[in-house]
Amino acid sequence: MKLFSPNTYINRRSTLKTGIEGSGVLLFLGNEEASINFKDNWYHYRQDSTFLYYFGLSMPGIHALIDLDSGEEIIFGDDLTIDQIVWTGAQPKMAELGAKVGIDKIQSISSMSRYVTNRKVHYLPGYRADHTLFLSKLLKGTRGEIEKGSSSRFLKAVILQRSIKTTEEITTLHEAASLTSKMHLMLMQSARAGLKEFEMVALAQKVAMDHEAQLSFQPIVTTNGQTLHNHFYGNTLKSGDLLLCDLGAESSLLYAGDMTRTFPVDRTFTTKQKELYDVVYRAHQIAIRALRPGIHFLDIHLLAAQTLVQGLSEIGLMKGDPGAAVAAGAHTMFFQCGLGHMLGLDVHDMENLGEEYVGYHENLIKSTQFGLKSLRLGKALEVGYVVTVEPGIYIIPELIDMNKSSGKYIDFINYDLLEKYRHFGGIRVEDDFVITPEGATLLGTPLAASSDEIEFIRQAALS
Repeated sequence: MKLFSPNTYINRRSTLKTGIEGSGVLLFLGNEEASINFKDNWYHYRQDSTFLYYFGLSMPGIHALIDLDSGEEIIFGDDLTIDQIVWTGAQPKMAELGAKVGIDKIQSISSMSRYVTNRKVHYLPGYRADHTLFLSKLLKGTRGEIEKGSSSRFLKAVILQRSIKTTEEITTLHEAASLTSKMHLMLMQSARAGLKEFEMVALAQKVAMDHEAQLSFQPIVTTNGQTLHNHFYGNTLKSGDLLLCDLGAESSLLYAGDMTRTFPVDRTFTTKQKELYDVVYRAHQIAIRALRPGIHFLDIHLLAAQTLVQGLSEIGLMKGDPGAAVAAGAHTMFFQCGLGHMLGLDVHDMENLGEEYVGYHENLIKSTQFGLKSLRLGKALEVGYVVTVEPGIYIIPELIDMNKSSGKYIDFINYDLLEKYRHFGGIRVEDDFVITPEGATLLGTPLAASSDEIEFIRQAALS
């Protein structure tokens, strides 16, 4: 278990206490093991990210508390019994683990109730059923009461603090992005007609495991890139296919990487593939150049969308004024999702706390329109934010049929030509950036992204 220094966690908790006015206790729930098909056959364990941020320990069976009145900080957890040690081997005592994150008070799980009885308890929204059940028992409330009772004050203070990445966080995010880049390069160099998608996934997992790392989310490796989150890996790679790979690795401190590349199974793109790829890549580059403190990410998303429309118009798939097309939503025939999201201990950072708080605020309400409702981040960027930039083109036959039959976007879409692309698939390109005073800096080892750079790698791989 790799940790930052104890002072990092001490300072994080101190900052949090300073940022929350009022009394009561802040409750931090750790994650428990989750069973696959019987109790002792577990899914891969992942600690709650907010617990990791403030208390660092990645292990099941522990929770924590900060008393806003006394300043007391406690980790609740039990040392292993001999029956458990038989199966796990000897493990550090809870007091030893607490010292590693600057906590000198350890209490048993069974003692938690006396610290919350007759107190104002602030807790974050639950995203697992066991969180709700645990809180219901601990706080003696119904499920409905627990689900409605999370603290917006606590939530907003956590988001404010976790959104700004420190120098040491940026270092570990570089590590995650560099390993992610290495995984993608392996896939670019290894793809061959006749291989299965699951063989590509296995190669990515091997690169991660070779570095004692896990994937940061379930990978998307598909020849059907028009399906945004496609986790089917059974297709065989064929000549003429594009392979879309959206995957990432976790750093040694469990921060996430998230990158996407789309490349031909052959040595080169076809003419159609290269035309559309270059449109996406141009939008990617223009969006990156627009990153800077103070600019709303929503505006960068709309800029990328207009750039996509301009490129698609040059090919003949769209027509009319790009600004008017985007205002009407016509770009969503090709670009149905958001340009990017925050990145940190979660690949969609703090999404469990609510996108309306993480990516937006009271004066910028998340849209409910098709396309824009999928933009996870809209608010103004700040120095220390870490974000992804991921424009794409996705040609979805069902969407073509629905909009064409109703005459929707008829002033902006060339449906006759689009019919010739209905089985094209999808393309996206994604990288990770930290916002700096001057603009933005790429995280991780740079990876081929232009069509020429990708073809150079594919030709070398297949020579």
